[in-house]
Order: sequence, then structure tokens, then C-alpha cells
Amino acid sequence: MKREIIQTLDGSTTIHLPEWNECYHSKHGAIQEAQHVFIKNGLKLFENKKVAILEIGFGTGLNAFITLLESRKLNQNIEYVGVEAYPISADEVISMNFVNELDANAEGNLFKKMHESNWEEEITLENDFKLVKRKQYFNEINDENKFDLIYFDAFGYRVQPELWSTEIFRKMYNALKVNGILVTYAARGVVKRSMIEVGFTVEKLAGPPGKREMFRAIKSK
Repeated sequence: MKREIIQTLDGSTTIHLPEWNECYHSKHGAIQEAQHVFIKNGLKLFENKKVAILEIGFGTGLNAFITLLESRKLNQNIEYVGVEAYPISADEVISMNFVNELDANAEGNLFKKMHESNWEEEITLENDFKLVKRKQYFNEINDENKFDLIYFDAFGYRVQPELWSTEIFRKMYNALKVNGILVTYAARGVVKRSMIEVGFTVEKLAGPPGKREMFRAIKSK
């Protein structure tokens, strides 16, 4: 499938799939979306803690990179697992302008290392940040009670409804520890019903720029 690099409204780049008219990140602002959905409404709830994170859709590495930067401010120890079935190319990595847009030129080598690391192999990016990238389909995830936080950043329901199914959310529920949290940019009723069906308590929150609402789901037992 053809992929092209575009600039979003906050100046940061993303990958656009013309055939689907779908982007890896919000056209209204890739960095703004990541900061609002995954950091403000997810990571910041675990300040001063050790946090095991599962990202559904490693993609461009934006969420992992921002998490690395923000975890320093939040005094966190991060174990990060990124799942991706279709890794982006080296040329696409180079085309992403996240390092400059985040004013993180000193950490540019870490963003590069994230993408150059071997799949299925844990690497230490910093003393308090370990990363494993897993090349697998979401329906192959079988973790049990392992994660504190899930970034659910799959392609939208409009183009891949199967990624938002009860089957997938049951896997997410099982992968979380008790009191674990899943955050996603989505806010469709059908998604909420699937989350509730597998046991999540779901709250609707204000969405990122360009989107009215988003979901945060909690595994309460």
C-alpha cells in the first residue's frame, strides 16, 4: 500500500495512506495528539513509579520517543513494549521531524536507536528506559497481567474495524495488571461496548485538537 509523508497542523510529520485516506497520527497535530491522549491522560497518572507499557501500533516511534522524554520529568522507570506488524522503512524514519519539533536534538540518537534496534530484542535506551519491539499482529498478543498502561493506537475503526473488536479488547484486558489503564484516541459507541463487554470500566474524556472526545478504560478487577 502506498505511503506518503505529510505535515500535520502542529508542524509535525506523519505517514498518510492515500488508499484508505488514513494517517498514522492526527492531521490536526501528531505531537499534540500523542501528548494529550497518551501522556496527559495515561503516563502522567503513574508519576514516580515503575511503569510497564504496551503500545498497540509502534508505527513511527513517536509515542515511544515522547514517553522517553516525559518519563524523565515524571521520575519513572519504563519498560516499553511496542507491537507492530508492518514496520516503517529507514527512509520514512529519517523523514519524521519529531526530534526537531520536540526540541530534542540531544536525544536524536535515541530516536534513531529505537528504530535501528532488532525486533524481539530488549535494549536499554537509558538506565530507566528499556524497549522491546515485537513484530506481530495484534490478535497474536497473549500477555497476562503484565502491563500497567496500554497505548491503543491502531488505525481507525473506519478502515480496520477488526482491530477494535471484542476479541482484541479481551486480549488488552488480559494483558493489563489489576488497576491497569488503556488510553486511546477513539470514542465510538461500538468501541465502548466492546471494552465494557470484556470487563473494562470506560470513561469519556475531552479529546485532542480536532477531536471532541477520547476513551480511557480501567481494569478494576
